Amino acid sequence: MEIRPERDGDDVPEVHRIAFGDDGDKVAALVKALKRDDPELLSLVAVVDEHVVGNVMFTRSLLDAPERLVDVLVLSPLAVLPTYQRGGVGKALIKRGLKLADEEGMPLVFLEGDPAYYERAGFRAGGDLGFRKPSLRIPDAAFQVYPLAAYEPWMTGTLVYSATFWDHDCVGLR
Repeated sequence: MEIRPERDGDDVPEVHRIAFGDDGDKVAALVKALKRDDPELLSLVAVVDEHVVGNVMFTRSLLDAPERLVDVLVLSPLAVLPTYQRGGVGKALIKRGLKLADEEGMPLVFLEGDPAYYERAGFRAGGDLGFRKPSLRIPDAAFQVYPLAAYEPWMTGTLVYSATFWDHDCVGLR
C-alpha cells in the first residue's frame, strides 16, 4: 500500500460515496466543496494496485483562544472502501497526515468521530483538555483532538469549523 498526496484523476469523492453508504452522496459533495473552498487542504490517498482505496482530508479551521485566533486542522472526512476496512488503511492515512501536519507546524488536529477508533490513533477527548466543541450536536466523547509539537498550553478555547462544514450540514449528529 502506498500513502501519497491526492492527484488529479484520483476519484476521491467516489471512495467516500461508497464508504459512507446511505450518506455517501452527502459526504462526496462535502469532499468536492472542501477541495474548492480550501486550496491548502491536505488530502492523502491510500493506493493498492494503482487503485485509490482510501482518503483522508485535513482542512484549515480556527481555534478561538483567549490570546488570539490559532490556525488548526480538522481531520474530516476519512473513508476506506469496505473491502479494505479493518486492514490498517485508515490508521496509515491518519498517521501520515498527522506527521505532515506536525512538520507544517500546526499545533492541533481536531475531529468528531468514534472515540473507540480514534483513541487508538492517539486522539483524546477535546473537552478534557479545555477545548469547546463548535456545536452542541456533537457528542462530548466524539469531539477529539490531537496535540502536535507546536501546541502550547495557552491554546484552549472553541473550535470554529470552516463554513463549508456548516453549508453542507456536516456538523454533529442529525
